[in-house]
Amino acid sequence: MRFDPIRAVSDDELESIHQASLRVLAETGIDFLDGTARRQLADAGADVDDNRVRFDPELVQALVATAPAKFTMHGINPERDLILGGDLMTITSVASPPFVTGLGRDRRDGNREDYRNLVKLGHVLNIIHTVAGYPVEPMDLHPSVRHLHATHDMLTLSDKPPFVYSLSRQRNIDAIEMTRIARGVDKATINEEPSIFSVINASTPLRYDTVMLHGIQEMSASNQVIVITPFTLAGAMAPITVAGALVLQNAEALAGIAYTQVVRPGAPVIYGGFTSNVDMRSGAPAFGTPEYWKACLVGGQLARRYELPYRSSNVNASNSVDAQSAYESVFSLWGAVMGGVNLLLHGAGWLEGGLLTSYEKMVIDADTLNMVAAMLKPIIVDDASLAVEAIAEVGPAGHFFGTAHTQERYTTEHFQPMVSDWRNYESWDEGGRVEAHQRAEKLARQLIDAHEEPPMDPARRGELDDFVARRVAEGGVETDY
Repeated sequence: MRFDPIRAVSDDELESIHQASLRVLAETGIDFLDGTARRQLADAGADVDDNRVRFDPELVQALVATAPAKFTMHGINPERDLILGGDLMTITSVASPPFVTGLGRDRRDGNREDYRNLVKLGHVLNIIHTVAGYPVEPMDLHPSVRHLHATHDMLTLSDKPPFVYSLSRQRNIDAIEMTRIARGVDKATINEEPSIFSVINASTPLRYDTVMLHGIQEMSASNQVIVITPFTLAGAMAPITVAGALVLQNAEALAGIAYTQVVRPGAPVIYGGFTSNVDMRSGAPAFGTPEYWKACLVGGQLARRYELPYRSSNVNASNSVDAQSAYESVFSLWGAVMGGVNLLLHGAGWLEGGLLTSYEKMVIDADTLNMVAAMLKPIIVDDASLAVEAIAEVGPAGHFFGTAHTQERYTTEHFQPMVSDWRNYESWDEGGRVEAHQRAEKLARQLIDAHEEPPMDPARRGELDDFVARRVAEGGVETDY
């Protein structure tokens, strides 16, 4: 990120949001639905009354100050290491939709075949740096063992840093151990080198659920990455004003971040913003709106105030790969990028407000993200780029296609989108115009076919396979069904 982020509010206005958030935590407080968390917070100096925890402003700020401003998340392959923070941007694929569409088939339940194909697609697309969960939920795998098979696929079909859902202690423990095995390091090393991450959502308004707190306890204690993300929808679970929704977002984020530092001072944590609004006629979440864009910008300002890495998202509310999905995604990206995002979740493939993953949208989003990356490259201004000699060579009424200046540069310095159709009308064949989603479908198939499983030491692979087989035989984790 080579441009200064946009400041949507003044320093005084930002301070007002900060102070209001501290007031919420001190006066109203926030529920922590786990006894261990409440005891730890009480020992740290918080006021605990039943489930309600209230924070002295100085305590919150002292705890948040121990979190690192920048850290490295280690990939299975060291070449995939990611630096989170500063002016660096990490982009993930879409995560967690229950349904999937594309490759010539209509909307369907998430399943392992599509899950594996989408992991492959995310691995081949260079602009996608990591997953942020299951690119679609593989619902044909029983929940008791789903995390074992899905994490195994994540670790073997790609060597980019993996993700775990914080839905039970054992799921976190299993995924950390599988990541350790895949990396080929000992437990002491993985406890010093963050290698896997998880998103912790506040149950807005003002509550952290038991399983989320267990996730913090297991991940932060092991020095793994936590992304604290309140899901604040203005007009529904948050005040209808953007400023009020941001106060609630910030209060919940600060409380969660503070708790990670109670568990382990210095544990890596990311400030997540996911404030949008709802359609007040239907109550449905809206994304890519002016309100979402403003919240992205202020979320970045708040994260920078606390010197923390910032998470935002590429989202839209469209049900199909259409103009709405494109322009809402562009506005979301504009808010995230110009807000100074460090971790862009759901970077490619999100539809239907997060209920649907689309192969075609993933390819189109990757195109857009490559354009963003090209726009963020610096403009080179030197004697050669000023091209005075080339202009003199061509002179009046000429063209630059064949000049040495052009020929030396066009293949490396000019991004050409994969999905765009540069043909003019007269060159269309008898089949007529090929729409963007049709071209994207063809490209998605080609990219999946191009996937090659990254190499893994046979001993590591054998140990990983044996671990999954053993844990599956043990029944995985307890579920209610």
